[in-house]
Amino acid sequence: MRIPGSDRSAECDALLHAAFDQRVRRETGRELQGVSLETIQVNIGLRCNLACHHCHVESSPAKREEMSWETMQLVLEAAGRAGVRSLDITGGAPEMHPRFREFVDRAVEQRLEVIVRTNLTIMLQLGFENMPRFLADRNVHLVASLPCYLESNVDRQRGKHVYRDSIDVILRLNGLGYGIHPSKELDLIYNPGGPDLPPPQEALEFVYRGELLKRFGIRFNRLYTITNMPIGRFLLDLRREGVAESYMQELRGDFNPGTIPALMCRHQIHVGWDGTLYDCDFNYGIGLPVSGSCRHVRDFDPDALRTRQIVTGGHCFGCTAGCGSSCKGSLVSTDSCSSKEDSR
Repeated sequence: MRIPGSDRSAECDALLHAAFDQRVRRETGRELQGVSLETIQVNIGLRCNLACHHCHVESSPAKREEMSWETMQLVLEAAGRAGVRSLDITGGAPEMHPRFREFVDRAVEQRLEVIVRTNLTIMLQLGFENMPRFLADRNVHLVASLPCYLESNVDRQRGKHVYRDSIDVILRLNGLGYGIHPSKELDLIYNPGGPDLPPPQEALEFVYRGELLKRFGIRFNRLYTITNMPIGRFLLDLRREGVAESYMQELRGDFNPGTIPALMCRHQIHVGWDGTLYDCDFNYGIGLPVSGSCRHVRDFDPDALRTRQIVTGGHCFGCTAGCGSSCKGSLVSTDSCSSKEDSR
């Protein structure tokens, strides 16, 4: 699963890996370690109705990889043993997994907060039209990709008519209480269209809220801003455009030590579709499993995983740049976002 590149690129990646570990040790006096297990994030398959440019797991309609039901059951058992609060389901378009609904129902029965990361447009496809009602009836927490409030920007990044279809689905979700009723949370995700850090999350959320309400009457709970990680399709685009090294330099130069305590890898674990364990979904995207002997969900050991040493790489600078980045958006407040040191 490692991303192909030149020998120079591989050498650069290795240097950035070492540089990230050195920065963490300098700031904390130790290697990056886990702190808690609050969430199990699980990628249940790579099949998707879209093939977005920024997708770090390179999902597409052509992909067929999917989690077996046996592995799904192991994930639920692991969640019970670890006492996690949330099950965060992603893909691909996770709704396309043939046992998605059964998986959600089992998680709800375990009284887990169920989070589903959706591209929205899948809910207009044949066979998925009643998905909004299914999710609403179970109070599933939805985290939906809408990388801009402007149509041209969304369609450029995700495909023709994706913006139009996304707005249609959000309006349907609003009609079911999403973004309005306290038990039906609808969060949106912004990510930049190119090699730039996201703007401050609070300010952008204010703009999103105003523009979507004015144009469509749309309501939502929160906006998460996520930095584009230099992996997967996005890295290939950066290399084609000759800006990969300058983007990595920007991420490294904007390293913010204030983001370290809240890094998502320190508070959750990611399960790949085949059951392999990763520190985060970005490590999953490039095939870097967790350290130690507990590398598959069948061997899940909550005590060992809570305080494990985190496997890092050069891409980790993306999570620590500026305000920081995670599956729940920024890691620090806008006042703490400024770069602490220039790159050297």
